[in-house]
Amino acid sequence: MKCKEIIEKLEQLYPLYFAASWDNPGLQTGDLEKEVNTVYLALDATDEVIDHAVQAGADLLITHHPMIFSGLKSVTADHFIGRRVIKLIKEDICYYAAHTNYDVAQMADTAAACLGLQSPCVLSASHTDPQTGAQEGYGRIGELPCEMTLKECADLVKKSFSLREVKVFGDEKKKIKKVAILPGSGKSMLSDALKAHADVMITGDIDHHAGIDAAAQGMGVIDAGHYGTEHIFMDQVKQELEKEFPDLKIEREAFCLPFWMI
Repeated sequence: MKCKEIIEKLEQLYPLYFAASWDNPGLQTGDLEKEVNTVYLALDATDEVIDHAVQAGADLLITHHPMIFSGLKSVTADHFIGRRVIKLIKEDICYYAAHTNYDVAQMADTAAACLGLQSPCVLSASHTDPQTGAQEGYGRIGELPCEMTLKECADLVKKSFSLREVKVFGDEKKKIKKVAILPGSGKSMLSDALKAHADVMITGDIDHHAGIDAAAQGMGVIDAGHYGTEHIFMDQVKQELEKEFPDLKIEREAFCLPFWMI
């Protein structure tokens, strides 16, 4: 099938109008008319990911984070983004990104489901449906099936997102029932979680002061990492594409944190 058919379905599921004004989702390289037999999924279009897409015989690479955020004044092999663009074009691989539009349309619901949150609702509204009045936006807030301590909640996050470790701010014995979750970088929405009276906020990229300040205001914070909370993108999109396009071959990048610690 053609690349444009897959993109049409993606944009039905994750509409581009949900994207933040600063974002750059959509087709970034390639031909909409290209025939696609194999799709490769990843979180970022790194050099390694593009190599793996080539090895997989991919016709279309789909990532969560856009490789190109702002305009390029030149595309040359001595720049890391230019090098990637050149390789994708040379290998005839179309490249598409679904970022904040995906965050609003799907990511937070998938994350809430991973934790088993009950009756999740939008944490920070960014759009209102003009016909139904329903709100869409970033993150979700809901209740755990049963009350637990902050330490137990951290263990649940590790298990749910297949992580070896998470960073926690707050009293490990604090009782947790109401949970806010925002995959990716959630520092800017800690205030939304506090206003919603969340017992804990689960997100990534929390710095020292943001973490201790949230804990001082009575809300625990579990920093499960940017990659740690967003790698769920790959499996969710894979399942969706397999359902919609059963003849497509769909492969995904293996789980691999983009850093190491000693």
